[in-house]
Amino acid sequence: MSRAAELATALEDVASLAIVCHDNPDPDCLASALALETIADDRGVGDVAITYGGEISHQQNRAFVNVLEIDVEPLEDVSLDAYESIGFVDHSRPGANTEIPAAVEPDIVVDHHPGETVDADFTDVRPSYGATATLFVEYLDDLEVPLTTRLASALLFALHRERLDFVREPTKREYEAALVVYPKADLEALERLYGSAFSPATIDAIGRAIASREQRGSSLVASVGRTVETDALPQAADYLLNVEGVNTVLSYGIVNGSIRMSGRSIDPRIHMGETLRDAFGDLGAVGGHHDMAGGRIELGLFADEADDDEELLEFVSARLSRRFFEVLNLDEGANGL
Repeated sequence: MSRAAELATALEDVASLAIVCHDNPDPDCLASALALETIADDRGVGDVAITYGGEISHQQNRAFVNVLEIDVEPLEDVSLDAYESIGFVDHSRPGANTEIPAAVEPDIVVDHHPGETVDADFTDVRPSYGATATLFVEYLDDLEVPLTTRLASALLFALHRERLDFVREPTKREYEAALVVYPKADLEALERLYGSAFSPATIDAIGRAIASREQRGSSLVASVGRTVETDALPQAADYLLNVEGVNTVLSYGIVNGSIRMSGRSIDPRIHMGETLRDAFGDLGAVGGHHDMAGGRIELGLFADEADDDEELLEFVSARLSRRFFEVLNLDEGANGL
């Protein structure tokens, strides 16, 4: 039996399904949730909800939801107990990068991120894939579920944003999946998504990252300060990766009472997920892929060491930078600026 058929079996006789995105969901997560909703509808699941924690703050992600009319609800507005089945897409463990308590056990898990997974009725986690959306394109094709223009557009945009735009370790499967959904996609809608505007808060956060950057060798660390825009962190990291001579970036900031981090690397010798785990695994939830990773550290003792924002940011900056550079074996004499 194929994995797609196993997923279909897991949805048999299910009356209601809550699809849980990770916090601050990106296009790969949102498109995967929409695909699972489509498969569930095709299998006769009567009540399906897509929910998420955190915020949808990245300007393209907000446009993605609005232009493609994806119905998503904040976790605080959804009672998971009211649903017979719970599905996780683009993440695999409660309590790691989701607001859901660790005690919640999903029934369906589909992900492409490495790491420990929960024991669910259906689990398909493939780190060898570049995007979770790729898995869902395969499911849809195998189950012969018709592709709507909206779903094809969502999946194509997700594939590009997750891997194909950056040419950072896309696999052959991402290109093959893109070819499957391309004929049905609304390319004009996708062009509007690429042209979505930055919010002033995001521009401010990226500006602070540029001003605060510290470079040692080909690695760079930068602070976005305190921000409400969680997605400003990966955008800052992507932007700073363009600095001449830089191939590895860690951006961080304080978001809603916790330290958030986003890492990027195009150095084949550096596994960013393992680097963040080595540097910060004892402090919070961190992890990710070879080329991109992230994490969250609750302020805890960090907050106790400072009386105001400026002092707190200075304290956080010194310790995060030191740990990150130490793991990369970069001392203070390796400055590239």
